[in-house]
Amino acid sequence: MPSLLERVGLRTREQRAWASYDWAVSSMQTTIMAAVFPIYFVKVASAGIGADRGSQQLALANTAALVVVTLLSPVLGAMADHSAAKKKLLAAFALLGAAACAGMFFIERGDVALASVLYAMSMVGAQGSMAFYGALLPHIARDDEIDRLSTAGYALGYVGGGVLLAAQLLWITQPGWFGLPSGPGLTPEQATLPTRLALASVAVWWLAFSIPVLRVVPEPPPTREPGEGGGVWVAPFVRLGHTLHELRGFRQAALMLLAFMIYNDGISTIIKMATAYGTEIGIGQSALITAILVVQFVGIPCSFAFGALAGRIGAKRAVIGGLLVYVVIAVLGYYMRTATHFLVLALLVGLVQGGTQALSRSLFAAMVPPHRSGEFFGFYGVFEKFSGLFGPLLFALVVQFGGTSRQGILSVIVFFIVGTLLLSRVDVEAGQAYALEAERRARSVERGAA
Repeated sequence: MPSLLERVGLRTREQRAWASYDWAVSSMQTTIMAAVFPIYFVKVASAGIGADRGSQQLALANTAALVVVTLLSPVLGAMADHSAAKKKLLAAFALLGAAACAGMFFIERGDVALASVLYAMSMVGAQGSMAFYGALLPHIARDDEIDRLSTAGYALGYVGGGVLLAAQLLWITQPGWFGLPSGPGLTPEQATLPTRLALASVAVWWLAFSIPVLRVVPEPPPTREPGEGGGVWVAPFVRLGHTLHELRGFRQAALMLLAFMIYNDGISTIIKMATAYGTEIGIGQSALITAILVVQFVGIPCSFAFGALAGRIGAKRAVIGGLLVYVVIAVLGYYMRTATHFLVLALLVGLVQGGTQALSRSLFAAMVPPHRSGEFFGFYGVFEKFSGLFGPLLFALVVQFGGTSRQGILSVIVFFIVGTLLLSRVDVEAGQAYALEAERRARSVERGAA
């Protein structure tokens, strides 16, 4: 009988070390993207410009960060394959993001510009590192393991982000228990100290739990394409041109990328804007953070469950089911009024968020040749970043042109519907067969060259 770790997709030491980075980076995604920072941004950093303008400024900071990562990902992905630098680039982006989180300790009332810059830097660090993290996936998992390993990583991410957020919630709501200033008569600096410590603690958590993937997971060897010349700064651009040309051959992977870009835009917008929206309509900070904790801990078993579901009905069908639930979430979000409503929506998000995104990652990984995973996941990163670009931008534009945040949340339904229609047209088996043949051709060329 297979062991428990094997059944959930964590069979080897390398697989467990790889999944630990989900645990590490989820602290940023939970505390900075979803829970504590958006509330702090709207209430403290944006003081004096209004809640609506604060939400809009946060959306624009998201957009700026994602433009930067979108421009960098393909070239760096090709460079990582050519020079065997996936882990080095992962570490560099993680250091950038963690440094930005540490700097958030110094954000005070009205520091909207500083808050926007540091938030954008943390986003660049997290999103950039995830491209190289994902590129390691097809190198450490068999074809029959890849869905389970990807969902296991998301499940561990929920644990890691949830444990840290629970601790942060305690010292934010009960600062006296930890020797922090509490009670009436506090200065502005004292009143914000627990929250600023929570933001800075993400840097320590992120770096500490990045160590296993950097130490244990082997760096895939460098790859050379036939006719590829030039040094480390030239060859990646040559390779990038080849890949752009060859994407026409990887039709199913390309269609998957397009579908993912669209539906993940809706998912990303809900993740990034939910607490800012809740704060704007008057839901208290404790209720908002508690709801995020619900997402984290409901997401743990549900992510594992999505891995098992994919084994029964296929990853594509499982993702489509999750997207239909997101349509319901967006509609209910429009009518949300109370903290109880927000908690119910958090429960629904927890059911599908991790599994939908994890299976999207493994579905794409199964349709690309492993020897070129870096550059293909660089393109995956481009589409993922674009998927975080249009939703927050649409949200900001709806508010800018006389709408409300309620209408902004409702507008994301279009991303789920269009993305689902495109995903339904992806032929997964044809995509896997084409990737396998490309891998065989590459290995044959390498053996001939040797």
